[in-house]
Amino acid sequence: MPSLRLGNIAPDFEAETTAGRIRFHEFIGDSWVILFSHPGDFTPVCTTELGEVARRADDFAKRNVKVIGISANNLEDHNSWIRDINEYGAKFGPTDVRFPIIADEDRKISTLYDMLDEQDATNRDAKGLPFTIRTVFVIDPKKVIRLTISYPASTGRNFDEILRVIDCKHVPVLTVMSLQLGDKYRVTTPVNWNKGDDVIVHPAVSTDEAKVLFPEVTVHKPYLRTTPFPAQ
Repeated sequence: MPSLRLGNIAPDFEAETTAGRIRFHEFIGDSWVILFSHPGDFTPVCTTELGEVARRADDFAKRNVKVIGISANNLEDHNSWIRDINEYGAKFGPTDVRFPIIADEDRKISTLYDMLDEQDATNRDAKGLPFTIRTVFVIDPKKVIRLTISYPASTGRNFDEILRVIDCKHVPVLTVMSLQLGDKYRVTTPVNWNKGDDVIVHPAVSTDEAKVLFPEVTVHKPYLRTTPFPAQ
C-alpha cells in the first residue's frame, strides 16, 4: 500500500493494548495523539525511551496529547517489560508506565502504518520477521497525520524535539505547540524555535494584513516577517 503522507487520515484499527481493547479513532477522541513504534520488548533503547515518556506524562497531558506505543510482542510480554521499564527508569526519576502499548505480534498495524524495518537485517525476530523501526506519528483531533519521523532501530528518539514540534502547532495551554501554533495564529516557526521565541508570519498573509494581525511585526524582507510569540 502507498506510504502514509502528511495530511492523510490516520488509518483506524482495533487492537489489544495494555490498557484494554481500543478502536484507534475513538481513542484519539478530541486529543492530539503520538503513536510511536518500538522494534521489540526487552530491548535496551526502547526501555530507555518508554521510561522517558512515562516520566514526561505531565508534559504531554498539559498539551492535550495522548501517547500510545506499539511493539511486535504480545500483551504478556508487554506487561512483564513494563515492570522492567519502571524499575530501570526509577534510576532517573519516578517512572510509572500508564499509557497503552499495542500488542502487534502479527505486524498487521505495523504494516498498515508502514513501520517495518526494510534496512537492518539484524532487526528481526527468531522467525526472521522484521521488527519495526522507531516511527513517530503525530495525529490531530481530526485524525489527520500532521508529522512523521522515522529513526533507525539503533537510535533513540529525542522527545524534547518531538514536544518542540508539537509546540509549534497551536498555543492555548500548550495544547501540540509548532503544529498547533500555526493552525491557530497563521504563523510558522524558524530554525531552532522554542516556545516564547519570535515566530514567522505565514507567507500567505500579506504584509498589510500582518500589520493588523500582529501590531509588533518586523518586516525583514517582503517574504520574511517576524512577530513576538502570540499571547496566550
